[in-house]
Amino acid sequence: MTPEEIFETNIAGRLADPKHQPGAKEIDAVYQFNINGDDGGQWVVDMKECTVRRGEAEGADCTITVGSLDFVNLYEGKVQGPMLVMQGKLQFTNMGLAMKLGKVIGG
Repeated sequence: MTPEEIFETNIAGRLADPKHQPGAKEIDAVYQFNINGDDGGQWVVDMKECTVRRGEAEGADCTITVGSLDFVNLYEGKVQGPMLVMQGKLQFTNMGLAMKLGKVIGG
């Protein structure tokens, strides 16, 4: 699995599912993901609109930066977020919003 597949198929599909939209809209935030390394890129997950797109979000509520392999492993449940944070491999600008994210887009 690649970050692109996770964002553009898994997360986008989950946000398009009406049963997940109330939880996403309740978060009411825009997330900027900066995925470094092979298969990396930038994606915007907009919980307000329940959309995912490639690119940058000016004024994102939470920016998350992580390596591509660590992101895939985190999504697949092979590593835990707190461990990546302690190792300096996962950075974010808003801890509260970062913690809410998994409840909606979980792997």
